[in-house]
Amino acid sequence: MKFVMTAMGQQVTLMPLDQAQSLNLDKFERVVIGASIRYGKHRPQVAAFITKNQSTLESKACALFSVNIVARKPEKNQPHTNPYMIKLLKQLGWQPHLLGVFAGRLDYPALGYIDRQMIRFIMAITKGPTDPKAVVEFTDWTQVEAFAHQVCALPVPGEPTALG
Repeated sequence: MKFVMTAMGQQVTLMPLDQAQSLNLDKFERVVIGASIRYGKHRPQVAAFITKNQSTLESKACALFSVNIVARKPEKNQPHTNPYMIKLLKQLGWQPHLLGVFAGRLDYPALGYIDRQMIRFIMAITKGPTDPKAVVEFTDWTQVEAFAHQVCALPVPGEPTALG
């Protein structure tokens, strides 16, 4: 995403959410927040960051995306059909200008024994891959690239538009 946005002439600052806590969001035109799922939930820091900065975020062109393996299924790979995105938006009471959902990567060998077994169990129930040696890339990179283009096209509040 950063590569696409930079190629489109955007300056991009990319950082983990825990480092973004002290960031002055006022200096940015657009804010993109990415949140991954761990054990069926987004990290609490995501909601805390958004809640803390909600008034500033509401004055910016904002995008939010969720990365979760559930999005590997076509019926759950859109923001309005993905249960994790729906739950997060309901929890936040915040509606960014752009939403995205991406399936991500499943890397069993990189997981610890207990995590690997838990995810294999969940995958068995949901008819996903269970080979403990598997590394499966579910991400639709064309979809990620399209999302990056949409982020760059978000109108910046206060900026003149063709209609304004």
